[in-house]
Amino acid sequence: MEGVTVVALAGMLFLIQSQVVAQVAAPAASAPDSTAVRATLAAEAPVLDGKDDESIWKLAPSIDRFRVSRPSEGAQPRYRTEARVAYDARHLYVFVRAYDPHPDSIISLLARRDEYTSSDQVTLMLDSYHDRRTGYEFIVNPAGVKVDVAIYNDGNEDTAWDAVWDVATRIDSLGWTAEYRIPLSQLRYPQGRAGTFGLLISRDIMRHTEMVSWPLYRPSRSGLTSQFGDLTGLDDMAPPARAELVPYAVTRNVSGPAAEGYPRQQEFTVGGDLRYRFASNLLLNATVNPDFGQVEADPSVLNLTAYETFFNERRPFFVEGKGLFTFTVNCVVVVDCSTGEGLFYSRRIGRAPQLADIYPDASAPQATRIIGAAKMTGRMPGGFSIGALDAVTDHVEGPDGTSLEPTTNYAVVRGNQDSRSGNTSLGFILTGVNRRLDASSEPYLHAHAYGGGFDARRRFENRFEVSGSFAASTVGGSEEAIASTQRSPVHLYQRPDGELTFDSTRTSLSGTNLELRFAKVGGRRLLFETAYQRRSPGFEINDVGFLRQADQQQWTSWANLAFRTPNQVFQVLRWNFNNWNYWNTDGLPTERAFNTNVHTQFNNRWWLHAGGTVGQVGETYCDRCARGGPAIRQDPFLAPWLGIDGDSRKALVPSLFANYLIGDQGNSQTWSISPSVELKVASRFTTSLGMSYEDNRNDLQYFGTFTDASSTPHYTFAHLEQETVSVTWRLAYTFSPTTSLQVYASPFISKGTYSNIREVAEARSPDYDARYRPYTDSEVAAEPTGFNFQEFRSNVVFRWEYRPGSTIFLVWSQGRQYSANEAGNASFGKSLSDELFGQRPDNTFLLKVSYWFSR
Repeated sequence: MEGVTVVALAGMLFLIQSQVVAQVAAPAASAPDSTAVRATLAAEAPVLDGKDDESIWKLAPSIDRFRVSRPSEGAQPRYRTEARVAYDARHLYVFVRAYDPHPDSIISLLARRDEYTSSDQVTLMLDSYHDRRTGYEFIVNPAGVKVDVAIYNDGNEDTAWDAVWDVATRIDSLGWTAEYRIPLSQLRYPQGRAGTFGLLISRDIMRHTEMVSWPLYRPSRSGLTSQFGDLTGLDDMAPPARAELVPYAVTRNVSGPAAEGYPRQQEFTVGGDLRYRFASNLLLNATVNPDFGQVEADPSVLNLTAYETFFNERRPFFVEGKGLFTFTVNCVVVVDCSTGEGLFYSRRIGRAPQLADIYPDASAPQATRIIGAAKMTGRMPGGFSIGALDAVTDHVEGPDGTSLEPTTNYAVVRGNQDSRSGNTSLGFILTGVNRRLDASSEPYLHAHAYGGGFDARRRFENRFEVSGSFAASTVGGSEEAIASTQRSPVHLYQRPDGELTFDSTRTSLSGTNLELRFAKVGGRRLLFETAYQRRSPGFEINDVGFLRQADQQQWTSWANLAFRTPNQVFQVLRWNFNNWNYWNTDGLPTERAFNTNVHTQFNNRWWLHAGGTVGQVGETYCDRCARGGPAIRQDPFLAPWLGIDGDSRKALVPSLFANYLIGDQGNSQTWSISPSVELKVASRFTTSLGMSYEDNRNDLQYFGTFTDASSTPHYTFAHLEQETVSVTWRLAYTFSPTTSLQVYASPFISKGTYSNIREVAEARSPDYDARYRPYTDSEVAAEPTGFNFQEFRSNVVFRWEYRPGSTIFLVWSQGRQYSANEAGNASFGKSLSDELFGQRPDNTFLLKVSYWFSR
C-alpha cells in the first residue's frame, strides 16, 4: 500500500500533536461576507443545455464565495466555482460553473440513476420549508447521472426519495457546468406571496478529494440544513400540481410447487401509485396492489442466535419518507443504530406468512400480498410535521383451510413540533395492529398490538444536546399467544433464576421503554455522548416494530477525537472510544465492554481502519444464552479487527477486512477475512467481486432444551466447528443516465458439526468446567450431528426511464437452496457444483411498465 510505511505510522502521534498546536495558533480562514442571495425572475424559461449564454444568467447575481468544507475546513478553494439562481411561476433554475484548469482530468463515470459514483459532482440543496430541519438534495456528476435525496432531522438522508427534475451538464475548456430545472411541483413549501428557501450548493473535486460549498458547510458543527444560507425573492410562485399518478402493469412467469412437477405459471397484475397534494405542504401517497419485483433480494444468512435477523427496507414506497416515521429504540452512537430497533419497522407489512412453519405448505408465498397502503405527510408553517400511514395485507390460506397469515391492518401516526430554529423538538408516535384471527391462527398471533411514545430534543449553541424518549406498548390475544410471547427470546419470563413470573393465563402484556441522552455534537476536535436506557420485561413492539430484547438496562458512553486538517501523512483521522454496561431490570450485570477504533485516510487516499473490543470484564452473566434457562457466568473475550480500503478514484479499488475473537478461556475462537475488489473498466462499466470466509469454533453453542420423564428441563450446549463462505458479484453497465443493466449473484455455504453435548450445571460458578456437565440422553445423541446450508440468489435488472418519471423494468431472479443434517465431507467447490447447483432453480421472469401522469 503506497505511502503507508512503518515510519509514517510511527510518526502519526507526533503529527497529531503538532497539528493541535498549529490549529490553535493559526488564524481562522475568512468566512463568506453574506449567506443570502436573491433569485432572479426569468421572463422566459432558459433552454436546458448546460450553457450560460442566455440573458437570465447575465442578470442573476453571482454566488462565488465558495469555501472548502473538506478536508481543510474554511480554507480557500483551489478552483473557482460560481452559481446563479433564477425562477419563474413553475420552476427553479440554477446554473453552476465549476472551473477546472485541466478539464481532461475531471472524473466522470456513468451509472444508473440514484447511484453514487467516485466522480466530480455538484449538489444543490434546498430547504423549501425554510425550517432549518428538512430539505432536498439534487446531485449530478459531469456525465449527467442524477441522484436525489430528502433530508430530515437536520442531516439524516432518505435516499429512496425520487423527484421528477432535469439537469444538463457539459465539459468544456473552462471546466464543467450543471444547469438545473427543478419543478416547484416536486417541492413542499408554505403558500404565500413572498417566499424564502434555504440554499446550499456544494462541489466535489474527486481527484483532490476536496469539497467546497456556499455558504460554508462546517463538518465540525452539528446539523446540515441548519447551516444553509437564504434564497430570497421567490415571489408569486404558482401552487404545485395537485396530482401525480403512476399506474403500472406487471407480468410474471414463476415456477410452480415441486409436488405438481414445477409447472410454469403466468401471472398478470395491475396496480398504481398516487400522489395527491391537498396543499403545497400536505401530500398523500397511496399504492394499490404494489409490486416490488425489481428490488434486490436480501443477503443470505444462517442465524444460530436467539435474536431475529434485521433486514433493511428496500421497497420504494416504504423507504421514501421513512425518516418522518422513525422512532428509534436502543439507538446510540455506541451501537450506531445498526440493530434497526424501533416502534415502526415497515418490513412487518407484507412479511412472509408467519404460520408457514406451523402449517407447512410448499405453495406458500414468500411475501404476504399488500392490498393497499397510504400515507399522508406534511409540514405546517409553524414547524409541525405530521405523518400517518395505513396498510392492509391479505389473508393467506394454508392446507385444509388453515390461516398462514390473517388479514391485518397496520397503522402509524407520527408528529413532531420544531421550534427555536430547529434547536428544540417535541414529537409523538402512535402505532396499531389489528388482525382478523380464526381458530387456526388465534393460538399463535396477537389479536391486536398498540404502541405509543414521545421524544424530545434540545440543542444548545450548536454544540451540546439533551434528548430523551418514553414509549409504552400493549399486546392482547389468547392465553396461548401471550404465553408464547412471554417465553420468546425477547422476554424469557420462564427463567428459573429470574424474578419474573410466567403466567399462562394472561391475555395481555404491557411494558415501557425510557431513554435519556446527553451529547456534545459540535466542535472541531472532541465529540462525546453518554446515555441511559431501560426497557421493562413486558415491552413488546414486534408486531409492527423491531425489538431484540426487553428486560434490559444500559449505560453507554462514547467519545470521538477528530483531526480534519491534512498533514504530511493523512488527510483525516478519527479515533473513537466506547464503553457500555448492560444489566437486566433486576440489576444482574449481563455485559461490560470497552472498545476503541481508529479510521485514517492517508494522503494517497487509502483508508486504514483498526480497532478492538475487550468484553465481559468483571463479573457478568448471560441471561439469554440458555434461552429460558438460568443466567450463566461469562468469561472475558478479546476481539481485534483490521480493515484496508483502496483509493476509490482509481480504476481498481481493493478492500480487505479481517476479524478475530477469542473467549471462553480460549475454548472459543472465531476469525474471518473479507477481501473484495471493484473494477471500473470504463466510464460506463463497473464490476465488483467480494468474498467472505469465516471459521467459527464456538464451545458454547446453544443446542436445545430437552425435558426428561420427570418434566425437568435440561439446557444443553455443544461444541460447534463451523465454516462459512459467501461470494457476492455485481456488474453494472450504463447505456445512458436513463438506461442501465445490473447483475447481482451471491452463493452462500455454511457447514457445521456439533460435538461434546453438555447441559448446564453450576451456572454461576467462576470455574468454567463446573458450569457444565455431560448430557448423555440417548435420544439427544441421535440428533443431527451438524448442518449443511447452501443458498444462491441472483437478480438481473434492466431499467429504462423512457420519459421522466416513467420506467420499464425487465427482471430475471433465480434462487436455489440445499440443506442437510450433517456437514458432509465435500469441499466448498464440490458443494457448490454438485449440491447447490445440482438443485432445481426457482426462476422468476418479470416485466413491469409504469407511466407518470401529472396535473
